[in-house]
Amino acid sequence: MTSHHPELIDRVHSQRDLQPALYGRLDFDTPPFRFTVDPAVESALPSWVADRAPYLADERLVELMRTATMLGDVVADPYASLVETYGVPGLIRMLKTACRDGIDAVPDAPAELKDFIAVMETVPEWVDMGLVEQGARASRTAAAFLSPFVTRGAFLGTFINTYAALPMAVTGALSGRRAAVRVNETTSFFAVTTLPGALDRHGPGLEAAAMVRLMHSMVRVNALQRGRNWDAGVYGMPIPQVDQMPAGMINMYLIATMARRQGRTEFTRRERAVLEFTRYRAYLLGLPEELLPTTPQGVVDVFHARAATLRDDFTDEISGELVRSTMNAYLRPGHSRFDRTADSVERSVSKFAFVRAFCNGDEAKAATMSVTMTVGDRVRVALAGPFIMGRFILIARAYRRPALRALCDRYTIRTLHKRLATYGVPEFTTDAKHYPYR
Repeated sequence: MTSHHPELIDRVHSQRDLQPALYGRLDFDTPPFRFTVDPAVESALPSWVADRAPYLADERLVELMRTATMLGDVVADPYASLVETYGVPGLIRMLKTACRDGIDAVPDAPAELKDFIAVMETVPEWVDMGLVEQGARASRTAAAFLSPFVTRGAFLGTFINTYAALPMAVTGALSGRRAAVRVNETTSFFAVTTLPGALDRHGPGLEAAAMVRLMHSMVRVNALQRGRNWDAGVYGMPIPQVDQMPAGMINMYLIATMARRQGRTEFTRRERAVLEFTRYRAYLLGLPEELLPTTPQGVVDVFHARAATLRDDFTDEISGELVRSTMNAYLRPGHSRFDRTADSVERSVSKFAFVRAFCNGDEAKAATMSVTMTVGDRVRVALAGPFIMGRFILIARAYRRPALRALCDRYTIRTLHKRLATYGVPEFTTDAKHYPYR
């Protein structure tokens, strides 16, 4: 039988050779229970989003999803496995030093770190770096004026499937105060990568990507080696690349969906720049080229195919608890009247975004997932929504005028720095000592 993605399949199987102690309990030839192509089994693709049948009939897409469901990180995972030798602080310290000053600045750097940094330093041939900085500039407006109000809602979308959400539950990374830390870290990461030169070799965005990558790998290592409730036959690879793709490419999915509605088969020049920026950022996070298409239809297809082959499940013990803890998290740095008001507005807008994006506007369905829209939420959305969207649209349109572009960019960058100060200094860490292993 001919493979559609032979290189990706080889990469998946190479994991056992690279780390037999870590991946020995994984069966790379048998899909885990979470993966399904049975039309009688309900999937994570709602009927109101798309018809599932065409995706199940597409052998190329099905193979891609099955393969990527078992793909971890072939360079960051081996480095994370050194935790017993160096400890979490040691791994973080060496990685930060290598990102900022180069691998030669790390005394006696382990081979695993050298391999990790070598990949981070390599620009793949399939990325057009000439467009990356343009795409970052085009992405700043949303990062500064829109993302701060909807990221919590988008974050919730990653928890509505138990199979995809379990790694977060295992680590306890979204319980109590850590829920606020993780949401702010996520928002901070996507914001900092849009700053000028952030994804350059020694830029802050590249370092942030390496830290996020290490954090995900630490979760994999600890889930597979220490997680008492991690059933590899059911859940497969912890945080597989197929589950990282939606977060990394959500902006392009929204753009691609709009393009298809307009009858377009190609991205505009500006959209293409955003795409290249997004693809390069996703590559730095460990995603393979196969999950990063270049056309509107291709982007929509990988999103829908991933959902069409992911078994549907929402358990209150795992998904419900993660949603509630994230929804209840207080994200502001202080407790002044302004901070409390801003937190209330952001929380209400995030609820609204979640209901629209993941429940097709069905508030009753959202309530079953622990996201309840109150009268106060509706009032705050009605009052703040026009201002939030109005400012975003105004700045976005002003950017298109050459005479105003430099002024808008300075204002946007200044706003982004203020946002980053609000989010706090991201740690991008995870430590097995804090895992509940429920």
